[in-house]
Amino acid sequence: MSTEIEQKKFDLVTQDLRQWQGREEWFFNREHTDTYELWYEGRYKRAEIWQKKVIGQLIKKDERVKTLLEFGCGTTRFTRWWHEIGIEASGGDISPFMLGQGAHLFDGDLVLADSHHMPFKDHTFDALAFITTFEYYKDPVKVIREAVRVGKYGIVFGMMNRNSPKVARRRIQEMFGKNPFYVTATFYTPKKLMAIIEEALKGRDYTIEWTTTGLPKWFPVQQWGLPYGDFFGLHVRLNDVE
Repeated sequence: MSTEIEQKKFDLVTQDLRQWQGREEWFFNREHTDTYELWYEGRYKRAEIWQKKVIGQLIKKDERVKTLLEFGCGTTRFTRWWHEIGIEASGGDISPFMLGQGAHLFDGDLVLADSHHMPFKDHTFDALAFITTFEYYKDPVKVIREAVRVGKYGIVFGMMNRNSPKVARRRIQEMFGKNPFYVTATFYTPKKLMAIIEEALKGRDYTIEWTTTGLPKWFPVQQWGLPYGDFFGLHVRLNDVE
Protein backbone atom coordinates (compact mmCIF):
# COMPACT_ATOMS: atom_id res chain seq x y z
CA MET A 1 0.00 0.00 0.00
CA SER A 2 1.41 3.37 -0.95
CA THR A 3 2.21 5.99 1.67
CA GLU A 4 -0.34 8.34 0.09
CA ILE A 5 -3.16 5.78 0.39
CA GLU A 6 -2.18 4.96 3.98
CA GLN A 7 -2.26 8.66 4.85
CA LYS A 8 -5.73 9.11 3.33
CA LYS A 9 -7.07 6.13 5.30
CA PHE A 10 -5.52 7.47 8.52
CA ASP A 11 -6.99 10.94 7.92
CA LEU A 12 -10.44 9.44 7.29
CA VAL A 13 -10.41 7.47 10.53
CA THR A 14 -9.11 10.35 12.65
CA GLN A 15 -10.84 13.35 11.04
CA ASP A 16 -13.36 13.72 13.87
CA LEU A 17 -10.92 12.84 16.65
CA ARG A 18 -10.34 16.00 18.65
CA GLN A 19 -11.22 15.35 22.27
CA TRP A 20 -10.26 13.14 25.20
CA GLN A 21 -11.78 13.22 28.69
CA GLY A 22 -14.47 15.55 27.30
CA ARG A 23 -12.09 18.33 26.28
CA GLU A 24 -9.91 19.28 23.36
CA GLU A 25 -6.25 18.40 23.77
CA TRP A 26 -3.22 19.64 21.87
CA PHE A 27 -1.96 16.11 21.29
CA PHE A 28 -4.97 15.44 19.05
CA ASN A 29 -3.89 18.25 16.74
CA ARG A 30 -1.52 17.20 13.95
CA GLU A 31 -0.22 20.71 13.67
CA HIS A 32 1.46 20.12 17.03
CA THR A 33 2.16 16.38 17.03
CA ASP A 34 3.94 16.37 13.69
CA THR A 35 6.51 18.85 14.99
CA TYR A 36 6.81 17.56 18.56
CA GLU A 37 10.26 16.02 18.12
CA LEU A 38 11.65 19.35 16.95
CA TRP A 39 11.08 20.89 20.40
CA TYR A 40 13.69 18.65 21.95
CA GLU A 41 16.17 19.17 19.16
CA GLY A 42 16.07 22.92 19.71
CA ARG A 43 15.68 25.04 22.81
CA TYR A 44 14.66 22.11 25.05
CA LYS A 45 17.74 19.98 24.38
CA ARG A 46 19.59 21.04 27.52
CA ALA A 47 16.47 20.51 29.64
CA GLU A 48 16.04 17.02 28.23
CA ILE A 49 19.58 16.04 29.19
CA TRP A 50 19.02 17.00 32.83
CA GLN A 51 15.57 15.44 32.94
CA LYS A 52 17.00 12.11 31.82
CA LYS A 53 19.79 12.36 34.40
CA VAL A 54 17.29 12.90 37.21
CA ILE A 55 14.89 10.16 36.11
CA GLY A 56 17.67 7.67 35.43
CA GLN A 57 19.27 8.20 38.83
CA LEU A 58 15.97 7.59 40.59
CA ILE A 59 14.81 4.46 38.78
CA LYS A 60 18.21 2.74 38.72
CA LYS A 61 18.29 2.68 42.52
CA ASP A 62 15.69 -0.09 42.33
CA GLU A 63 17.68 -2.97 40.89
CA ARG A 64 14.50 -5.04 40.53
CA VAL A 65 13.39 -2.93 37.55
CA LYS A 66 14.34 -4.53 34.23
CA THR A 67 11.19 -3.84 32.22
CA LEU A 68 9.08 -0.72 32.08
CA LEU A 69 5.94 0.67 30.48
CA GLU A 70 5.98 4.37 29.71
CA PHE A 71 2.45 5.69 29.49
CA GLY A 72 1.84 8.90 27.62
CA CYS A 73 4.93 8.02 25.63
CA GLY A 74 4.00 10.36 22.79
CA THR A 75 6.48 10.13 19.93
CA THR A 76 8.64 7.83 22.12
CA ARG A 77 11.22 10.53 22.80
CA PHE A 78 12.00 9.07 26.24
CA THR A 79 10.85 5.54 25.42
CA ARG A 80 13.77 5.18 23.04
CA TRP A 81 16.16 6.23 25.81
CA TRP A 82 15.38 3.70 28.54
CA HIS A 83 17.53 0.99 26.97
CA GLU A 84 20.57 3.27 27.39
CA ILE A 85 20.27 2.73 31.14
CA GLY A 86 19.58 -1.00 30.84
CA ILE A 87 15.78 -1.06 30.95
CA GLU A 88 13.59 -2.74 28.33
CA ALA A 89 10.72 -0.34 27.58
CA SER A 90 7.33 -0.41 25.91
CA GLY A 91 5.07 2.56 25.30
CA GLY A 92 1.41 3.48 25.55
CA ASP A 93 -0.48 6.61 24.53
CA ILE A 94 -4.03 7.79 23.86
CA SER A 95 -3.08 9.85 20.81
CA PRO A 96 -2.84 8.01 17.47
CA PHE A 97 -1.11 11.07 16.06
CA MET A 98 1.71 10.87 18.59
CA LEU A 99 2.00 7.08 18.28
CA GLY A 100 2.03 7.45 14.50
CA GLN A 101 5.24 9.42 14.87
CA GLY A 102 6.63 7.03 17.48
CA ALA A 103 6.04 3.93 15.37
CA HIS A 104 8.61 5.19 12.86
CA LEU A 105 11.16 6.03 15.55
CA PHE A 106 10.89 3.27 18.15
CA ASP A 107 11.81 -0.37 17.59
CA GLY A 108 9.61 -1.79 20.33
CA ASP A 109 6.06 -2.45 21.46
CA LEU A 110 3.50 0.37 21.46
CA VAL A 111 -0.16 0.34 22.44
CA LEU A 112 -2.96 2.83 21.79
CA ALA A 113 -4.85 2.97 25.10
CA ASP A 114 -6.19 5.13 27.91
CA SER A 115 -4.01 5.36 31.03
CA HIS A 116 -7.12 5.05 33.21
CA HIS A 117 -7.75 1.57 31.75
CA MET A 118 -4.43 -0.06 30.92
CA PRO A 119 -4.92 -3.17 28.75
CA PHE A 120 -2.41 -5.33 30.62
CA LYS A 121 -2.52 -8.11 33.20
CA ASP A 122 -1.34 -7.53 36.77
CA HIS A 123 2.43 -7.10 37.11
CA THR A 124 3.08 -7.25 33.37
CA PHE A 125 6.00 -4.84 33.83
CA ASP A 126 8.45 -4.13 36.63
CA ALA A 127 7.61 -0.43 36.67
CA LEU A 128 5.54 2.33 35.10
CA ALA A 129 6.79 5.70 33.93
CA PHE A 130 4.94 8.96 33.31
CA ILE A 131 7.09 11.65 31.69
CA THR A 132 5.39 15.07 31.38
CA THR A 133 2.04 13.40 30.80
CA PHE A 134 0.55 12.85 34.28
CA GLU A 135 -0.39 16.54 34.32
CA TYR A 136 -3.21 15.85 31.83
CA TYR A 137 -5.12 13.14 33.72
CA LYS A 138 -8.53 14.01 35.11
CA ASP A 139 -8.51 11.13 37.61
CA PRO A 140 -4.88 10.87 38.80
CA VAL A 141 -5.76 8.54 41.70
CA LYS A 142 -7.24 6.00 39.31
CA VAL A 143 -4.22 6.23 37.02
CA ILE A 144 -1.81 5.60 39.90
CA ARG A 145 -3.81 2.56 41.00
CA GLU A 146 -3.72 1.22 37.46
CA ALA A 147 0.01 1.89 37.33
CA VAL A 148 0.81 -0.15 40.45
CA ARG A 149 -1.46 -2.92 39.24
CA VAL A 150 0.44 -3.22 35.96
CA GLY A 151 3.89 -2.20 37.28
CA LYS A 152 5.00 -4.57 40.03
CA TYR A 153 7.70 -2.56 41.78
CA GLY A 154 6.63 1.05 41.40
CA ILE A 155 6.36 4.22 39.34
CA VAL A 156 8.69 6.95 38.21
CA PHE A 157 7.31 10.38 37.38
CA GLY A 158 8.88 13.18 35.38
CA MET A 159 6.82 16.30 36.09
CA MET A 160 6.57 19.94 35.14
CA ASN A 161 6.90 21.71 38.48
CA ARG A 162 4.27 24.15 39.69
CA ASN A 163 7.02 25.94 41.65
CA SER A 164 8.49 27.48 38.52
CA PRO A 165 8.19 31.02 37.15
CA LYS A 166 7.49 29.47 33.77
CA VAL A 167 4.07 28.35 34.99
CA ALA A 168 2.94 31.96 35.43
CA ARG A 169 4.36 32.84 32.03
CA ARG A 170 2.49 29.96 30.40
CA ARG A 171 -0.82 31.01 31.95
CA ILE A 172 -0.34 34.59 30.76
CA GLN A 173 0.42 33.34 27.26
CA GLU A 174 -2.79 31.30 27.32
CA MET A 175 -4.80 34.43 28.18
CA PHE A 176 -3.62 35.93 24.89
CA GLY A 177 -4.31 32.79 22.87
CA LYS A 178 -0.71 31.64 22.80
CA ASN A 179 0.95 28.40 23.97
CA PRO A 180 -1.96 25.89 23.79
CA PHE A 181 0.06 23.02 25.23
CA TYR A 182 -0.78 23.50 28.92
CA VAL A 183 -4.36 24.77 28.83
CA THR A 184 -5.71 21.51 30.31
CA ALA A 185 -2.63 20.68 32.39
CA THR A 186 -2.64 20.50 36.18
CA PHE A 187 0.78 21.48 37.50
CA TYR A 188 2.01 19.64 40.59
CA THR A 189 4.61 20.30 43.24
CA PRO A 190 6.37 17.30 44.81
CA LYS A 191 4.22 17.79 47.91
CA LYS A 192 0.98 17.88 45.93
CA LEU A 193 1.89 14.78 43.95
CA MET A 194 2.81 12.92 47.14
CA ALA A 195 -0.63 13.72 48.56
CA ILE A 196 -2.26 12.17 45.49
CA ILE A 197 0.00 9.12 45.81
CA GLU A 198 -0.89 8.74 49.49
CA GLU A 199 -4.59 8.69 48.62
CA ALA A 200 -4.10 6.20 45.79
CA LEU A 201 -1.80 3.82 47.70
CA LYS A 202 -3.47 3.83 51.09
CA GLY A 203 -2.50 0.64 52.89
CA ARG A 204 0.52 -0.07 50.69
CA ASP A 205 4.13 -0.10 51.92
CA TYR A 206 6.16 2.25 49.76
CA THR A 207 8.94 4.80 49.86
CA ILE A 208 9.33 7.99 47.83
CA GLU A 209 12.41 9.82 46.61
CA TRP A 210 12.42 12.96 44.48
CA THR A 211 14.77 15.58 43.12
CA THR A 212 14.41 18.76 41.10
CA THR A 213 16.16 20.20 38.05
CA GLY A 214 15.38 22.77 35.37
CA LEU A 215 17.27 25.52 37.16
CA PRO A 216 18.78 28.53 35.38
CA LYS A 217 21.97 27.84 33.46
CA TRP A 218 23.89 30.33 35.61
CA PHE A 219 22.77 28.67 38.87
CA PRO A 220 25.63 26.98 40.82
CA VAL A 221 23.82 23.60 40.83
CA GLN A 222 21.50 22.02 38.27
CA GLN A 223 19.91 19.42 40.53
CA TRP A 224 18.89 19.63 44.17
CA GLY A 225 16.48 18.49 46.89
CA LEU A 226 14.44 21.67 47.15
CA PRO A 227 11.01 21.88 45.47
CA TYR A 228 12.02 24.66 43.08
CA GLY A 229 12.89 24.31 39.42
CA ASP A 230 11.08 23.72 36.14
CA PHE A 231 11.03 19.92 36.47
CA PHE A 232 11.13 17.24 39.15
CA GLY A 233 11.55 13.50 39.10
CA LEU A 234 9.80 11.37 41.72
CA HIS A 235 10.12 7.63 42.27
CA VAL A 236 7.63 5.46 44.16
CA ARG A 237 9.20 2.20 45.28
CA LEU A 238 6.76 -0.51 46.36
CA ASN A 239 8.19 -2.48 49.27
CA ASP A 240 5.37 -4.95 49.87
CA VAL A 241 6.11 -7.16 46.84
CA GLU A 242 8.85 -9.72 46.27
